[in-house]
Amino acid sequence: MVELGLYSFGELTPNVRTGRAVNAQQRLREILAAAKLADEVGLDVFAVGEHHRLDMAVSATAVVLAAIAAQTRRIRLASAVVILSTADPVCVFEDFATLDLLSAGRAELIVGRGVFTESFPLFGCKLEDNDDLFAEKLELLLKLNAAERVSWSGRFRPALHDAAIAPRPAQGRLPMWIGTGGTPNSVERAGALGMPLALANISLPPAKLTPVINLYRRAGMQAGHAAKLKVSMATHFHVHKNSQDARAEFYPYYASYFRNHTPAQYCAQEISQAEFEQRAAPHGPLFVGSPQEIIDKIMYQRQLFAHQRFLAQIDIGGLPYAKVARVIELIAGEIAPVVRSAKGVGCADDASILAGVI
Repeated sequence: MVELGLYSFGELTPNVRTGRAVNAQQRLREILAAAKLADEVGLDVFAVGEHHRLDMAVSATAVVLAAIAAQTRRIRLASAVVILSTADPVCVFEDFATLDLLSAGRAELIVGRGVFTESFPLFGCKLEDNDDLFAEKLELLLKLNAAERVSWSGRFRPALHDAAIAPRPAQGRLPMWIGTGGTPNSVERAGALGMPLALANISLPPAKLTPVINLYRRAGMQAGHAAKLKVSMATHFHVHKNSQDARAEFYPYYASYFRNHTPAQYCAQEISQAEFEQRAAPHGPLFVGSPQEIIDKIMYQRQLFAHQRFLAQIDIGGLPYAKVARVIELIAGEIAPVVRSAKGVGCADDASILAGVI
């Protein structure tokens, strides 16, 4: 069965009509309200991303997730992502182990290198060291997760000598995923380590990512990790009772999101109506339409990827909270029951997957 969840970056986008953005305090309240509603209606996961910008409200991911934990009962709580290249693995582990205790075993870590680069100068890291930083810190993070006491040395952090790592998570070990937009070395690394892969796709036709998923599974199976391999897909999302209203309502917010929050290393993106429609097409990356269109798109991607989790970013571009809440209710009421009841779609066994990727 595919898990269904939501994720948010807490961006502060000027309202498409008034030009005013909600402040960070209000945005955080809306994130908490969305997570509480997602829990109440039975969705599986709620995740928040880390950014260090004035146009984003979430920099302290574990703090926000802890606040969500206090207001929810069953939904799993994840980072999306922790920028591990510029973080201290000991602090990250201790924060999320604490979250795991507070939430009675619902915490997950999705770690990645990130697209936004503001954290590198902020924390004294060199962008050109990104891959080496990530590899070394991931190695340490995995060690911290595996044992109460750790000895370790590396290039970028002081050594640990039989260091006590506390607290220990309620789950024993924290579930950890590698998050990426499809960078081959990140994908291959996840497979070789036997870590679940969280893949975000906002612009590519999904079929073009089939080789990426195959690379991940090939690396994992060759390393003997077939039983550990899991895939999560994430993208932008909007649903309305009918397709025409979904597209008409969402396009201004979608275009505003890219106009206002494109990473600094890229030029601001203007998304035309034609490009929007192309992305929203049946085999495009953007999930926008009626409940049935969304169901069809999820099942199409299940046939491509046989993934175990789908995460939707639904609160982008300054979309008012009332509309966000309506989307959550439509996902839970009309989409989730159909997707969860589907049998045999995209659920290949290890042998058949291996035959397709080796």
